[in-house]
Amino acid sequence: MKSQTLDRPTVVGDVKWFVVVNPIAGSGKGLDDYPLISKLLRDNGIRCEAVFTEHKWHATELTVSAVEQGYRHIIVVGGDGTLHEVVNGVFIQKHVAPTDVTIAVIAVGTGNDWIRMYGIPKRYAEAIRALKEGYTFLQDVSEVEYEEAHYRQTRYMANVAGLGFDAEVIRHYQHRKAKGRTGKAAYLWSMLQTFFKHKSAGVKIWIDDKLISNSFLFSIAIGVCKYNGGGIQQLPNAVSDDGLLDITMIRPVHWWHVVFRIRRLFNGTIYSIGHVTHTQGRKVRIESSPDSRLEIDGELFGVTPVEFRVRHREVRVIVNKSFLDKVSKQTTR
Repeated sequence: MKSQTLDRPTVVGDVKWFVVVNPIAGSGKGLDDYPLISKLLRDNGIRCEAVFTEHKWHATELTVSAVEQGYRHIIVVGGDGTLHEVVNGVFIQKHVAPTDVTIAVIAVGTGNDWIRMYGIPKRYAEAIRALKEGYTFLQDVSEVEYEEAHYRQTRYMANVAGLGFDAEVIRHYQHRKAKGRTGKAAYLWSMLQTFFKHKSAGVKIWIDDKLISNSFLFSIAIGVCKYNGGGIQQLPNAVSDDGLLDITMIRPVHWWHVVFRIRRLFNGTIYSIGHVTHTQGRKVRIESSPDSRLEIDGELFGVTPVEFRVRHREVRVIVNKSFLDKVSKQTTR
């Protein structure tokens, strides 16, 4: 199904934005670079109030409070994890429909995968230009249920989730972050070490209540967008408003299967690798033996069994005009 979401621009000058700043995002770039970002926002006539997060999940609390105070426009100055927290805050609050809140991202994180989907530049001045132009897009999200401490929990996914290798990389990277080792080099080192230690698990996958896989899998990615892991196109066919979740399954692989095909992970041809398969659906259930860890938007959450259900076009986000131009061309073919 092709995307059909073409929204008119937000009138930026007529609104006041609530800015959620993660000061530790991007190894401290959130704190170091916010004075420049703040100046660029003022220079572009964007009225805003900024609040810095003080602990994990604080961005969710701030978002709920901001909506209760009447804010309907939120800027995320952070990475994919900060965006995840803000999106969850938009769903937790009960004052307005999630689609009544517009979210923009000025990326200062390490991976910054969500912005890649929408062509939002990493350069602050260009990202704020896109914000000022005000083009919005209604994207899908996924409601995710998982097991944690013997209780069923629920989160909302804005980008991509992973089980198996993907989640183990995040676990290893978080361990390194706790020791002060952050950044892309630390993340790549975590990927390398995890690759040689991780063991495949026996996994059952149901798509729309139909069992479609019962085998050993090295890794699984489920998402509404295309990118994770710092630019890897693990879900290159994903359309973020088609009402479908994309699922990539990777069977057990040896190191040489990856080394000689590394470019395919980044250029959108991952499905040409023989160990990789793809499917889509509105509802996904995953069980594994032993239990597999779950990561959502780059953050760890519990273990299997896990269920994903798509929420069609329920989050309004600011995108680059070039993304909508591309969408428009696709819908007229």
